[in-house]
Amino acid sequence: MENGAVKPVIVAIDGPSGTGKSSTSKAVAEQLGLSYLDTGAQYRAITWWMVNNGIDLTDPTAIAAVAGKPEIVSGTDPVKPTITVDGVDVSGPIRGEEVTSKVSAVSAVPEVRTRISELQRSLARAAAAGIVVEGRDIGTTVLPDADLKVFLTASPQARAARRSGELKGADVNATREALVKRDAADSTRKTSPLAKADDAVEVDTTELTLAQVIECVVTLVEEKRAGK
Repeated sequence: MENGAVKPVIVAIDGPSGTGKSSTSKAVAEQLGLSYLDTGAQYRAITWWMVNNGIDLTDPTAIAAVAGKPEIVSGTDPVKPTITVDGVDVSGPIRGEEVTSKVSAVSAVPEVRTRISELQRSLARAAAAGIVVEGRDIGTTVLPDADLKVFLTASPQARAARRSGELKGADVNATREALVKRDAADSTRKTSPLAKADDAVEVDTTELTLAQVIECVVTLVEEKRAGK
């Protein structure tokens, strides 16, 4: 492009929990001046709304019926990402145990995925410089035409150790069991399962430091921008 302008770049980062997705995505976006979107937070936000409105989360029909009701707004600044539901800041409450235990059931409902995916695509289109979007089905379903797709993996034990470190004092084995259960739910759901896109670059983070993972992804983005 003329005058040294950089073409907007859309980066999809997928993978299961505990692979370093959020930390990597935020850091890469900040370093390269891109917007950032945590799609998992949006599914947590709609789950939080349903819990607070007494929706029967064992009934997919009940979930589908209200999927369009809450207004979910995601701020895309990687330094301070925000998320509100109907104007209420839910960045803290959506990380609680109740939402965490129910988000897979809510996010498996096709109407919920359609609603949230549309929201994600509109945010990606609106990002002037480009965006790093992290989730579980970004490269396969939400943004199949993303400029760069990265799939982060790590051993269940490494992921559990990281998550239990985040959840101060959590039992590593219990955390690992919860992660494996969540993987199974996300990988086997009928609508947009957790999967690696055919053209994604897989990065195993088991033996890597966070700094090394960030450096690896930054290099991939810069190569893509340079047309390599």
